[in-house]
Amino acid sequence: MIPAIGSALPRVELSPSTSFVTGGVAPGGVETGKSFGAVLTQLASDAVSTVKTAEATSIKGVNGESSTQAVVEAVMNAERTLQTAIAVRDKAVAAYLELSRMSI
Repeated sequence: MIPAIGSALPRVELSPSTSFVTGGVAPGGVETGKSFGAVLTQLASDAVSTVKTAEATSIKGVNGESSTQAVVEAVMNAERTLQTAIAVRDKAVAAYLELSRMSI
């Protein structure tokens, strides 16, 4: 079964008492959200590791060391990760262009 894309992404939670950039643990012991840069860094490193895993599984499949099903699952997971990365990049570029069009 293929998990939803949103379930694989880290959650960024905001609380009124904490800053979006700081993250960490609030005074009540509740964990706060990560910074936006940290989330993007984690997403990028997870995407790279997913693609590397798919490449390794594909090579094992060519050598006969891995099943066809494992190769297909790894390649589909890498494809889903790549599509997610492209969607995030497109949204970031669109947001940057929107900000650059704003008057000062």
